[in-house]
This record gives sequence, structure tokens and C-alpha cells, in this order.
Amino acid sequence: MFILERETFSSRLGFILISAGCAIGLGNVWRFPYITGLYGGASFVLMYLIFLLVLGLPIMVAEFSVGRASQRSAAKSFDVLEPKGTKWHLYKYGAIAGNVLLMMFYTTVSGWMVYYLYKMAVGGFIGLDANGVSAIFGNLLADPLTMTCNMFLVVIAGFGVCYMGVQKGVERITKNMMACLLVLIIVLAANSVMLPNSEEGLRYYLLPDFSKITQEAIFAAMGQAFFTLSLGIGAMAIFGSYIKKDQSLTGESIYIMALDTFVAITSGLIIFPACMSFGVNPGGGPGLLFITLPNVFNAMSGGHFWGSLFFLFMLFAALSTVIAVFENIICMVSELTEWNRKKTIRFCAVAITILSMPCILGFNVWSGFQPLGPGTCVLDLEDFFVSNNLLPLGSLVYLAFCTSRYGWGWDNFIKEADTGNGIKFPKWIRGYVTYVLPLIVIYIFAMGYKAIFFR
Repeated sequence: MFILERETFSSRLGFILISAGCAIGLGNVWRFPYITGLYGGASFVLMYLIFLLVLGLPIMVAEFSVGRASQRSAAKSFDVLEPKGTKWHLYKYGAIAGNVLLMMFYTTVSGWMVYYLYKMAVGGFIGLDANGVSAIFGNLLADPLTMTCNMFLVVIAGFGVCYMGVQKGVERITKNMMACLLVLIIVLAANSVMLPNSEEGLRYYLLPDFSKITQEAIFAAMGQAFFTLSLGIGAMAIFGSYIKKDQSLTGESIYIMALDTFVAITSGLIIFPACMSFGVNPGGGPGLLFITLPNVFNAMSGGHFWGSLFFLFMLFAALSTVIAVFENIICMVSELTEWNRKKTIRFCAVAITILSMPCILGFNVWSGFQPLGPGTCVLDLEDFFVSNNLLPLGSLVYLAFCTSRYGWGWDNFIKEADTGNGIKFPKWIRGYVTYVLPLIVIYIFAMGYKAIFFR
């Protein structure tokens, strides 16, 4: 059997920051603050944190355990651990599809960050009114050449880091980038909180409004907790294969989730006080990031500087995920093809560049293709396959594999998860993880379809 020559992380901190970087993405920064304000502020945050522990933690520990025990990516981990004669290894195709599909649109959105950082840094928004700012985003979407160039920069940067190796590239660069990200987010939040009349934004964001805890709000908190960590496609399992056995995996998972949550919550401290301070309604989705916030920075003293810092922070958040998922794709392809690392990277860079083009063309040349109904595009379809299908179904596979006697089994899972110093996985929740949690994941899967097709 071909065994990929693999490095390990040089430090525990490297593993935590890189895994957190994979989880911390663009959705943390604009989706979490928006839905938090929409569904009751602090009351939503409390629900989110509870669901993060009861939903995300067991699945993350399962992924890390499978990766560390097998010393393989999702392409081969099930082959190594599955009982003889079983077919768990077939899920490798779902894991590969999930990671590749994610990068087919994530590279494009990350390219938008490159473009906006440049525009903000050169003063491209200065003097524009709200319509002018909105037109910049519209013109970007209508220009496939500009989007392709920015996407290509992201692909080259991400694979370039991976080309340098696990320790010298992925670990070293991501550690420094995550450190800068954390400093930037604290500085930006402090600036927003000190703006005139920021109190209204803080009240909107942080004061609990329990009247807004509806069934819809509960599902939103459940969905955000589940999807924020990108569990189920083996994106975390690869980093489990790079760490030693001196620390238990439950404690490490808690640290990673804490960092992910810190970035998400602090992002709201940037956005809401700033928006409310200048009387701008914080909209959701891309409009918040690419239309609303540039208007806020235009109105702010020193907004040119603060806007540049904000989009630099956003670019770091995007690239941390890109590098992490690229590393996973590289390992999966290398294990399946038996190519060396550098040949694999060259192939993957070309493939991801080509596969990213449908998302770009979906906003302009192919804008007539609206796969999920009026107003949707190729990006929505690709995101639907990943978020509404491969993530929940993949999580079910990992849960079943780690708890079923027909898979790797509970005893093997617990032995691996608890190896090393630190917090141990609570064995008393075996029944919950085996029977209840899969039903919750199936509910999230079904509700995701209902939200799209039965509105």
C-alpha cells in the first residue's frame, strides 16, 4: 500500500490555530452577526453556544479521532480503520466532492476580498454615495475577467503556501496569519465600540430579547452551530493525522471551537456599533460586507484606514480556510494517485482554477441559469450541495462509523479520543451520540431542504 510521506505539526499551537483557521471563515464574519441580531441578540448567542457543544463537539472529536488513528486523509482513513469486508471507504468520494465543491465557490468569494482590500487601500470608495458603493459590487459581479484574476491570485497564494510543506508553509504561514487576524479583530472591535452612539448597536447585538426565541430562531442557532465548523467532509480529519498523541482530542476541539466562536462574536462588535453609529441598517448576506460596510467606512473618520484593516482581516479569514482545505485536497489526491506532493499541487492548482470558473460565470455570462429558483446562481447550487447535503450526510457517516459495531466502533473511538493529556470525552453520552445526535443531524438536513424548496 502506498503511504504518503507525511510531516507532523511542530507544535500544539500550530494544530489549534490551523484547525481553527479552517473553521473560521467568511460566514463567521457576516452571517453570524446578522442572524444574531435578527434572532434576539444575546439569547441567540446562548442557544448557539449550547448547540455548538452538543452538536459540533462530538462530530469534531470523531473526525479528529479517525484522522489521528488512521494517519490518513478522508481518502484513505476509512480503508485503514473499517472492519474487513465493509464499505465505509466509499464515503471517500463524498469527502473529496465536499472539499472540491467548497473551493469551487470559496476561491471566488475570497477573490472579492482581494479586490475590496485593493479598492479600499487606494481610496476607491472615497467620495461615493450609497449608490456608487453598490455599483462597485455590481460591476465586479458583471466582470468575469476581474473576478478570474482575483480568484487566480487566491489559488496561487493558497497552493503556494502548501507547496512549501506542512511545517514551513501551512503551519508557519497560517500561525502568523491567525495571530494577525486576532489582533486585527480586537483593534477593529475596540474602534467600533468607541464610536459615537455605538451603544445602540451594542444593545441590538448583545441584550437578550427572549421574545425572539421562536422555532425558527432555534433552528437558525442549531444550523449555525453545525455548519460553522465545516464538519462531515474530512476537512478536520486531515489535521488529526498531523498531530501527536500527547493531547486528548476533546480538549483540543474545545479550544478550536472557542477561537471560532470568539471571532464570530467579536465580528458583531465590529459591525453593529459601526452601523448603528452612522444610522446604517445592517443588512444580511453579501450586501452587508460589500455594500453596507463600505458606506459605513466612508462616513467614519479615518474610514479609509479602518476599511483597509477590515478587508485585510476578511482576507486572512478567507485564506486560512482556503489553505486548510487545499491541504486536505492535496493529501486526498496524493493518497489516491500515489503522486508526490509537488506534482499533486501543480495538478490541483490547475484543476481548482478551472473548476472555479462556473461560479464566476454564473454571475454574468451564465446569469440566466437560476438552478434553485429566481435570483439564484451557480454559487447557490454549489453551496447547496455542500452545506445542505455533504456536510450533514458526512457527519452522519462519521458518527455511525465511530459508534457502530459495524464500523470502527465506540471502544476504538474512545481509546483514540482520550489518548493523551487533557479533557476526556464523556462516556456517559454514548446513547446521545449514537442515537439522538444522528436524528438531530437528519432534522437539520430535512429543514435545509424545506427552507429552499418549500418556502
